[in-house]
Amino acid sequence: MARGWESKSVEIQIEEAGSAASDVDSTPKEESVELRSKRQGLMLQRSRFLQEMETARNPRYREMLNELLKHVEQELAELTDK
Repeated sequence: MARGWESKSVEIQIEEAGSAASDVDSTPKEESVELRSKRQGLMLQRSRFLQEMETARNPRYREMLNELLKHVEQELAELTDK
């Protein structure tokens, strides 16, 4: 009787392994994950620059932040075109 339970357990493990393998196939491609990660990083930079611009008092610093913001927005636009 113990062997019957063991074989059922092995059968369940095999089924779970098969379903886990199919889950791996359904994960996003590496390129997609990389693009999403880069986009998130750019969005964080953008929000930081906007926040800094609100509090910046030095006109030169604000100008520099504005240029950096333009650059980040350009990169974001290029990513969305892909």
